[in-house]
Amino acid sequence: MFERFHQDARQAVVLAQENARRLHHDHVGTEHILLGLLDQPQTVSARVLGRHGVDHLRAYQAVVDALPPRPGETLDADALEAIGIDLAAIREKVEAAFGPGALDRPAHRNRRGRVFGGRHVRFTPRAKKTLELSLREAIHLKHRCIADGHVLLGVLREGEGLGARVLADAGIDFTALRQEIVAELS
Repeated sequence: MFERFHQDARQAVVLAQENARRLHHDHVGTEHILLGLLDQPQTVSARVLGRHGVDHLRAYQAVVDALPPRPGETLDADALEAIGIDLAAIREKVEAAFGPGALDRPAHRNRRGRVFGGRHVRFTPRAKKTLELSLREAIHLKHRCIADGHVLLGVLREGEGLGARVLADAGIDFTALRQEIVAELS
């Protein structure tokens, strides 16, 4: 199916995985797909959502608020700060040396023993359904490829995941949003 994805839609999926890793989630859900779409400000999805007051920062914060850290995740950071270790300063120095997000990528070793980053993050059933629905939306609109707008239509059509809930909590009317996206895609 991914061969039908336009570059912006493929990039949204890659960015969804990166957002899941950044949030230390072991899955890619509809919320991460939404964040991946919003990570590309030049796309149809980001422009349309921006007109409704939803940008990456606002959606990211809504996801963080909806999925608080698991018990014990912040305990280590609190303990280190209590003994005078500034984690923000350490992160800043590591990212200056190794690039942004270096601490967010777990280290793995290849057969030669060299360290490489990244790991597979599984897609939830709702996220898979969203991507399937994006294909159906493209077919319904008689488009040959799946663009980022079709993926956003998939998030709306799936309707029950955290991605849709973030949009609903922002006060967005799904019917009006759908019409705007279809108009932009035409």
